[in-house]
Amino acid sequence: MARDFFKMQGLGNDFVVFDAVARPVSLSSEQVRRIAHRRLGVGCDQILVLAAPRDRDSDFFYQVFNADGSEVSQCGNGARCVARLAVDAGHAADGPIRLGTRGGVMIAELAGEAGVKVNMGRPDFRPGSLPARFDQPAPGPVTLELDEQLVTLHLVSMGNPHAVIRVEDVERAPVSELGPRIENHPAFPERVNVGFLEVRGRDRARLRVWERGAGETLACGSGACAAMAAGRRAGWFDERVDMGLQGGNLVISFEGDGRPLWMQGPAEYVFKGSIRL
Repeated sequence: MARDFFKMQGLGNDFVVFDAVARPVSLSSEQVRRIAHRRLGVGCDQILVLAAPRDRDSDFFYQVFNADGSEVSQCGNGARCVARLAVDAGHAADGPIRLGTRGGVMIAELAGEAGVKVNMGRPDFRPGSLPARFDQPAPGPVTLELDEQLVTLHLVSMGNPHAVIRVEDVERAPVSELGPRIENHPAFPERVNVGFLEVRGRDRARLRVWERGAGETLACGSGACAAMAAGRRAGWFDERVDMGLQGGNLVISFEGDGRPLWMQGPAEYVFKGSIRL
């Protein structure tokens, strides 16, 4: 069976997106891996499915599949892309658009010619919310032992799990070395996304992210939000930060604990195609 799809990207974080609002689509793990393969398939970091709502609290249901075939709760860059598709396909007005996910409801609205603004919800700093297995139940930095190396992690759930590490120079950060080791550490039973954060000022930062199930990507929206949340709680940032990633910049706003976190950035089409599932 052939299905149309859109190739979309947000700051180089690229997606294969299926519009399944009127015509549902079901993907097996094997199909996801084949589509995401960059030589044998279309190629992408994640596959996104925009579907009909599953409850009265949302306008759509939004599924996210990593390139390794696993389904995850949400993706910030992906949320911007499916929100833009919902409007362009005539399924919704400019906003607000309520996107139901496995991690809760996200609110999105178009902002400018190619931008989308997303309410990412309230960060959760409790280790158990990721989940993460540490003796320390209360929020705060934790120490992870990797062989003889001690790594300080700031844990944040944005509906998906993140561990943020502050580094002096993001370009020299050991992303490919520490990223997979932390992602798959027994302390994280559902694995974890790992952010390497360089603070450049009260309103500026640089970030690289090792994403669970995908490896290092050019940008991770929820990772940028987690880095902002961790930095705001630690006293590094003011309420608004320009977060620079390898694929470009996101604007992240966060007033503080108990308040929602907002992310704004681009969502762009690359091409439209059809694939036999």
